[in-house]
Amino acid sequence: MNKSITLNQKEASQKSTGIVKTFLKNISPFNNKTDMPAVLLVIKKLLAFALCYCLGIFLAEGLIIGILFACGKNFLQGEMFSDEVMSWIALVGVIVLLAVSVLYWKLIEKRKLSEMGVTKSISGWFIGAGVGVLLIIVIVSAIMVTGAIRFDGFSADINIKMFLLMFGGYVIQGAAEEFLCRGLVFGALKDKVPVPVAVGAGALVFVLPHMATLADAEPMFVILGVLNLVAVSCLFSFITLRTKSIWAACGLHSLWNFALECVCGLTVSGSEGASTSVINMHSVGENLLNGGKYGIEASAVTLIIVTAVSGIILYTIKKEGREA
Repeated sequence: MNKSITLNQKEASQKSTGIVKTFLKNISPFNNKTDMPAVLLVIKKLLAFALCYCLGIFLAEGLIIGILFACGKNFLQGEMFSDEVMSWIALVGVIVLLAVSVLYWKLIEKRKLSEMGVTKSISGWFIGAGVGVLLIIVIVSAIMVTGAIRFDGFSADINIKMFLLMFGGYVIQGAAEEFLCRGLVFGALKDKVPVPVAVGAGALVFVLPHMATLADAEPMFVILGVLNLVAVSCLFSFITLRTKSIWAACGLHSLWNFALECVCGLTVSGSEGASTSVINMHSVGENLLNGGKYGIEASAVTLIIVTAVSGIILYTIKKEGREA
């Protein structure tokens, strides 16, 4: 009797161990296994994002430190370039994130870049860029009408060289974030799980890295900031679906940030505006219209407009699907 009980316990233990091993193998980001329940696949892709993001940030920091040393700057002793140059170096440095996400997709996922949305034609980038510029014009103008943002005129002395360098930096930065969020996560999930789940997963990995800049904001701006990040992430995902390419999201992301900081001179995700911008603008007070210190990305006006545009794009996607 005792021997029988011992054998049953051993079998149960082995079965439990087998279940745990299978679970860990399924969610491990170090293999390309996809034959599993949707919830496990989502967890797997979230872990893949965490792996690539952490590794990419670590390597990017190393690259920036290497650049400083190569230029004769000892960061350990506080030797740095100007804030504007350091901002540009930080933007360019995230090219490592882009490289890590592509390498992971090719070496671990063993999938074609076209499955990530990286099409040969980059015309979608210009479509996204146009949407980004138009959105900034509409949103900033709407907030200006309320008096929550003030126009102080055009800059008399613009550093053209730095302006162009920042444009290039934001092209890289926007693409790096989109290759991670819209490519590595959303792109991997959209054909394997229900699209709303894939969109939600893409929004989650988009929001989390931005939480650090929201940490010091007042609760109302934190709530609006998160809602805006979710809305913007959905917009990026919908425009990716609509154009069947990741380039539109890259263009929209890059031009949104560039136009906001280097054209309007306003805050981008809580960071200080560029020291050189085409237009001089500033927020009047801190309120729900201008997003306070975090900027228009924590504005109720932005949330309404971005949600409306996302809804329009989603409607066209559904309409196209019905017609097809």
